[in-house]
Amino acid sequence: MEFSSRRRKFATSHQKQLYGLPLQFYGQPPLENISLTEFETFAVERLKLLKTVENLGVSYVKLSEQYIKKLDFEFRNLNFPYRVEADDRKTQSGPSEYEKRRKDHISHFILRLAYCQTEDLRRWFIQQEVDLLRYRFNELHPKLKLEFLHKNNLKYDAIPIEEKRALQDKLVNSSYGVSGITVEDQEFYKVPFQHALDLVRTRKVYLKAGYVYVPHQDIVTIVLNDFRTRLSKALALTARSLPAVQSDERLQPLLNHLSHSYLGQDYSIQKNVGKISLEQIDSLSGKSFPLCMRQLHQSLRENHHLRHGGRMQYGLFLKGIGLSLEQALQFWRSEFIRGKVDADKFDKAYAYSIRHMFGKEGKRTDYTPYSCMKVIMSNPPSQGDHHGCPFRHSDPELLKQKLQFYKVSPSGVSQILDLVKGMHYQLACQKYFELTHNVEDANFSLNHPNQYFVESQKILGGGKDVKREMMDTPQRSQVKSAFKNSSGSREKVVANTNPSQDLAKMTEDLDSYFQDA
Repeated sequence: MEFSSRRRKFATSHQKQLYGLPLQFYGQPPLENISLTEFETFAVERLKLLKTVENLGVSYVKLSEQYIKKLDFEFRNLNFPYRVEADDRKTQSGPSEYEKRRKDHISHFILRLAYCQTEDLRRWFIQQEVDLLRYRFNELHPKLKLEFLHKNNLKYDAIPIEEKRALQDKLVNSSYGVSGITVEDQEFYKVPFQHALDLVRTRKVYLKAGYVYVPHQDIVTIVLNDFRTRLSKALALTARSLPAVQSDERLQPLLNHLSHSYLGQDYSIQKNVGKISLEQIDSLSGKSFPLCMRQLHQSLRENHHLRHGGRMQYGLFLKGIGLSLEQALQFWRSEFIRGKVDADKFDKAYAYSIRHMFGKEGKRTDYTPYSCMKVIMSNPPSQGDHHGCPFRHSDPELLKQKLQFYKVSPSGVSQILDLVKGMHYQLACQKYFELTHNVEDANFSLNHPNQYFVESQKILGGGKDVKREMMDTPQRSQVKSAFKNSSGSREKVVANTNPSQDLAKMTEDLDSYFQDA
């Protein structure tokens, strides 16, 4: 009992010290107990924040006025620390600054577990966290910036005014945006040149005797490079230890689905059944289908057949836009019998899987239409397949030809291919939406093929929400459904009373997984 009391006191003291500044390098893991409910909520909300950072980073110039304004709104909406409060008292409208910083800390480490599993996931996570830190560091007061640097062993001190005056001409000539008038009003930091190789490479700083003189606005480059290195190393260490964490049946389903999660509208609830006729599908495929579904529809019409992966992806999409089970059976039967499948073989070999898709066979599971992340990250197409994401899985030259065939302008094709090259596949699809619907800004973040269809119908319907029933369905994430299916009760990750030896060991293991070494 005495030991437990000491540990609680240590944890409290540790947290107060850790959350003294509004941002950190996440060098020390959280030590407290949290419920699975909080674990899930924190993870999903940070993932939403990182998705916003990604979308804004492509849509706007980073740190531009619009970029900052939209990111500020997301920080406030999700209750993450974004401005230094005057004090730490709980405001009338939300959690205290301390609670926000705690959430920021814990949620980062949860997503480390989910995004350490593959090289692509690690690369994406590092890039978004670096962009997030860039924004937050630039919002800090200069005094807090210096305190943050010293706390993270980046002990770069500003040069005295006498040295600044002696080097004034050199500093003005070598530093971008610095003039003789402004040089005395801003700080310059004397930094070992090996810590600022990017700035030396681009000739943005004055170099003398092994040190560079970095203006205040450029010190963020050094901070981000250091953070990127630390985070990359930490994710590699976490990946090696991940199997032991995944053995816990409460955490494993959530961690497995976080990296592929869809956080938007739930399209599995059919309130618009019968609003689409079979005769409309050909027309709608050219006007309102995303490229992945347009490709599947075209392949089905040409070959009168789709393999299982294509039937699942396209069949669930059609179910989501309003096809009933009877319509789906008629649609697939009429197409397949035009090929090498007769009606009897269709009923024996294919009808069951369609009824299964609608929850009428087997486990009676009502399957959900695939989100963009599921299409991109799982079951890549092989030879003879037509499913998947064209922006992710197609050869760039074939994708270019396809876009040209669909009459996308040359400049539009170039924009889409640039996004694909940067691995921004959903943003490439959103750009395709904007180009094919003649809108400058789609004004939404594309996360689901059925969302593409709904937004397209709104525009083509003159701004009317023609699929209102679909949009009124309650929001659910696949993360939550996967979590609920695997665990009926909300437990503590580590119980507060009577902990078993196994749970205590798991706590120690989790602590070690998060260490930065």
